Amino acid sequence: MNTKSKNVPGFTKRYGVDRLVWFEIYGDPVTAISREKELKRWRRDWKIRLIEEQNPEWRDLTKRL
Repeated sequence: MNTKSKNVPGFTKRYGVDRLVWFEIYGDPVTAISREKELKRWRRDWKIRLIEEQNPEWRDLTKRL
């Protein structure tokens, strides 16, 4: 983990989240929220497979935003 923490109070700090390893861009909030709800229902191994198909090294994608 990076010693210069990017964590903010809440979820990221509590669980030590310090990298963005996956993101999707949508043109409208309704579609984005629908996709977020869909992914929340997925099993953990499905989510890991989704990430590893595009980012097998789990690199921090923050700079790509």
